[in-house]
Amino acid sequence: MIGELFDPDAELFVEDRLRPHWSQTGAIAFITMRMRDSIPSEVLDRWDREKTDWLARRGHSTRGHSTREHWSIVVPTIESDEQRAFKKEFNRIREDFLDTCHGECVLRDPELSKIVADSLLFFDGDRYRIGDFVVMPNHVHMLAAFATPEALKSQCDSWTHFTARKINQKLGRAGKFWQQEAFDHLVRSPEQYGYLRQYIADNPQKAKLKDGQYHYRRYL
Repeated sequence: MIGELFDPDAELFVEDRLRPHWSQTGAIAFITMRMRDSIPSEVLDRWDREKTDWLARRGHSTRGHSTREHWSIVVPTIESDEQRAFKKEFNRIREDFLDTCHGECVLRDPELSKIVADSLLFFDGDRYRIGDFVVMPNHVHMLAAFATPEALKSQCDSWTHFTARKINQKLGRAGKFWQQEAFDHLVRSPEQYGYLRQYIADNPQKAKLKDGQYHYRRYL
């Protein structure tokens, strides 16, 4: 493996932005970066309603004493097994939707997807270790491990800023390219690591892409 498995007894770095991000020295992270237009706002609004309904059906109210609390505030307060079930359900829904390739999907262009792939590999073995990854038409999946907990966020920011600038230059335009935050998950077991490697490999076939419409790299 490219790094270590998540250790629940070791020091953990947690940062709350739009969503909580966990990172740990040397731990393998599964990371998804998606283009800004890959999921329409009406779909995100529908998912918010579905998440609120999911919690309500299990007796977890999103209504506080004076204001309605967002589902993201309620989820960390419920039992850990229910948190896992919630994340598994809605992470699957998100990933399945990404595979339908909504939005401009400019990364279908091999020249543009190569910009992303080259960026991921540029500091491999120096700032981080990159495992399997796939550059899809509107998102990227990868496995990576970092020497320090803080490096996960800073490197994801570096990848998105650099690639957005280069791709916008090629397209002759400016503006935001990636969604504000990447999704990340620390790998818990060898079985999960194997599953995620296979998930990355199968992504193009699930999306019915042809050769040249994606960029896949398998680690060893």
